[in-house]
Amino acid sequence: MSIYDYKVTKRNGEELSLKEYEGKVILVVNTATGCGFTPQYAPIEELYKKYHDKGLEILDIPCNQFGEQTPGTDEEVHEFCQLHFNTTFDQMKKSDVNGENELPLYTYLKSKQGFKTFGESKMAKMMANMLFNLDPDFAKKSDIKWNFTKFVIDRKGEVVARFEPTIEMEEVEECIKSLL
Repeated sequence: MSIYDYKVTKRNGEELSLKEYEGKVILVVNTATGCGFTPQYAPIEELYKKYHDKGLEILDIPCNQFGEQTPGTDEEVHEFCQLHFNTTFDQMKKSDVNGENELPLYTYLKSKQGFKTFGESKMAKMMANMLFNLDPDFAKKSDIKWNFTKFVIDRKGEVVARFEPTIEMEEVEECIKSLL
């Protein structure tokens, strides 16, 4: 299977086939509206404005699995993003990224790019400590660890990178620029 064999549900209930993004660079991100990483919506929107005309698509999949930090309906999530971050890319239907109800897309993404590191920042160390206390083997598992984990897919449909929420957005941008 390839990335183009998967579908996600738009917030209006319609299915979106990733085949529509064939030949594009895709940034897939699980988001939340009430998380310490929520301000990342701003640089994600900047990436979209800067590179959409060059072939970048953002696949924003809100998720409520981490501390229930995405309350509200899909429409309320969308309104929040527009009001607070002036997003012009759309949000999909709120979905699970881990567990028995996870989107098949996330099963695929995690199989292609497992967890590597949170990095070395203070926030990265805090995340690692928090997760270690919950599960000492967390680093050996490919599960999504928190909101704003990002996957980058190249124009050929290959999942080329995974960035944890603690990785600087400049690093994500460099990866995307190299693929456009």
